Formats: sequence, structure tokens, C-alpha cells
Amino acid sequence: MPALISRAGATSALTAAALAGTALVPCLTSSAEAATVATKALKIAASKKGSPYQYGAAGPHRFDCSGYTLYVFKKAGKKLPRTAAQQYNRTRHISAKSRKAGDLVFFHSGRNVYHVGIYAGKGKIWHSPRPGRTVSREKIWTGSVWYGRVR
Repeated sequence: MPALISRAGATSALTAAALAGTALVPCLTSSAEAATVATKALKIAASKKGSPYQYGAAGPHRFDCSGYTLYVFKKAGKKLPRTAAQQYNRTRHISAKSRKAGDLVFFHSGRNVYHVGIYAGKGKIWHSPRPGRTVSREKIWTGSVWYGRVR
């Protein structure tokens, strides 16, 4: 985790860098970084449209649901664990009102997470649904979902 410095400390660092003839590159804020990752993830998710479902597969040509999200976010620069339940536990849980395109959507029965997809906006997700189907963008079909933001 980066160290926090005071405004005076930041000013001193910038002044010292300027005097030394070096440049300081500003760090992305966590929200800006999250938006960049989400944008990349959505592009990668869409690029896999039509890839067949295969239980236990994590790409690059076949996927199960959590293998798909793992693959997409790995390519976008974020690491996720393997299963949908593990991925839910690793995300920052958010409300439906706070969801944004690129967040993960977790389908659950009671306390058990059984499916995951990537929120595409407008009530739709990108996901690898089940045997005999392919990666596609579909309307969320139930209210039994939780949302998580990849950290």
C-alpha cells in the first residue's frame, strides 16, 4: 500500500523532483484504476462471445462461468480465485444501486453462490451459462443476485 504524505510533503517532493530535472508520474486513483480495469474487462469479455461452455475450463477458447471471469480479469490485470464463491469473497460487495458495468454479478440460492457473470450495464451480463451454450450477453433473469467490485 502506498504511503500517504502530507500536502507539504508532496509539494517538497515535487519541488525536489523539478530541481533535479526528473518527473513524477501521478498514481491513478483507485476509482480511476477500477474504471480502466472495468473497461478492459468488458472489451475482453465481449471478445469471447460464442466460446463454448466446458465445465472446469478457464480459457482461452472454452470456459465455465468462474473460469470465464477469472480469464477476463486476468487479461485486464487483476487476479481472481477460481470458483464463483471464492470470487465473491474476494470482491468488495456493493449494492445494486452502486453497480457499474464491469462489476461481477453473483447468482445465489440462500447463502450459496452458484454462478457468476460480468455486469454489462442496462440489466445485462456477459457470462458462460451452462453446457450446450456459449459465452453471451443476456438479461439478468432473477433478483437473487449480489454484486462485487474487483479490487
